[in-house]
Amino acid sequence: MIEKFRKNISPPLLACVLAAVIVGYLLFVSPINGYADNGDFARVIYINGIYPLDTKNYQYTTYLTQHYGLFKYYNEHIAILFSSQGIFVKTAVLLNKLFYSKTVFDIRFMGLVYYVFYLGAIYLLTLAVTNSNKRKNVDYVIALIVVFMFADSSLTLYFNSFFAEPVMIIAMMYITASLLLLMKKHFARSWYMLAVYFLASLALVTVKQQNAPLALSLVVVTIGIYFVYRNKLSRLLIPISCLILLGSGIATYVMITDQFSNINSYQSMTRGVMLKEQDPGNSLEKGGISRQYGLLKGDIYTQTYAATSIKSKNITKDFIPKYNFAWILKYYLTHEQQFNEMLDVAARDGYLVQIKAVGDFTKKSGAKPHQQVQYFTLYGAMMKAFFPKKFAFYMTLCVVLVALYIVIFVISVKSNEMESAIKVFMVIGYTTMVIGTFITAVVGDGDADLAKHLLMVPLSLNLIFLQIISDVLHHNFWHPSREGEY
Repeated sequence: MIEKFRKNISPPLLACVLAAVIVGYLLFVSPINGYADNGDFARVIYINGIYPLDTKNYQYTTYLTQHYGLFKYYNEHIAILFSSQGIFVKTAVLLNKLFYSKTVFDIRFMGLVYYVFYLGAIYLLTLAVTNSNKRKNVDYVIALIVVFMFADSSLTLYFNSFFAEPVMIIAMMYITASLLLLMKKHFARSWYMLAVYFLASLALVTVKQQNAPLALSLVVVTIGIYFVYRNKLSRLLIPISCLILLGSGIATYVMITDQFSNINSYQSMTRGVMLKEQDPGNSLEKGGISRQYGLLKGDIYTQTYAATSIKSKNITKDFIPKYNFAWILKYYLTHEQQFNEMLDVAARDGYLVQIKAVGDFTKKSGAKPHQQVQYFTLYGAMMKAFFPKKFAFYMTLCVVLVALYIVIFVISVKSNEMESAIKVFMVIGYTTMVIGTFITAVVGDGDADLAKHLLMVPLSLNLIFLQIISDVLHHNFWHPSREGEY
């Protein structure tokens, strides 16, 4: 019986089927689940021809909205940010028009687009962390771990929403899978996985402004590929890929509109710099800003309401232009205690993947406003409960991981196993993502929407933990490129 199962069901297929059932039930079986709008949907839906059907009774934060309207005529809205997310949204709209309605958009089509890409990522990721040729018991255990980690509803609830985070989740899974498969030289033609890696990296960097610095981390990761693939074509394409990634990061940041930039700038001050300051007016005055704006301490801007209008003359002329990212970073560096306090505030939400500020159910389901899904959330809840909530711990963890993998790299060089360089530089790159995400989240937007802004932290760490677990179970932790020698 067991042998027959092994013969017909590979570990990647097992993981894919289990994830398909678990996530499919969450997204598509009525009453469906997803994330309600916290005010951010407007920047995505209108430019893609989607709008709320009932603007007066539109459910902000309380309930998931399943049905939206589709513009029939000219769409006058322009994008307020450059994002790869538009490709996925437009695909969902096209499928909706072909198979459902030309006037009403069902959010499940958005979920369907992400669902298809996600299942492909689950399959490749499981293939990358198992020894598919052997199909030993340990590989099926690893497949179950992949499902336990990445079919968690805290992550997959994003699929039924207009947040950009699904692109990040899926892209990181493809990036990791392609890197590990390149290390193992699993496919005869390496350019397949190189293309997957490059396209997923572009999608990740360009999906939102906050991800622009990730281009630097991905360049570090790409260096590992250069150690392994050193033919003439690779020596040409890999540096060009790095330049394109850096250029895409710069473009993502530069092409942001003033409206979107002002929102982040406003919150980086009111929910960041001034949040832990006893006398915010005095600190602002020392920085060349009128002390009267200290009254905005703790204010948060949303699309629906704010203590003051972000478009008012006082804010746009006398407040926001007076500071920038460099001003805020300099402030934090000269106020070390306050910076540490803000980083600890962020660290407390480091593994808060499930957004607590919005509901996960539709109103017709009979759920209470802001009610949260508990279905298949054990991994997220466990990590949130037990993972230390101090920034110093994250720093220490990242330093230990980097030191450990530098040792592995030295061992690999001595053993002439240069393929391990890919995994080493992947870990180094991912740890820079963890630390960089904390800093950019705090400096760029204060403590606003931390569950969303810190998503790269649990994503990066989970992927590192997964490949460590895989190596330990395969008995090749110190020699990652040795496949099947156990």
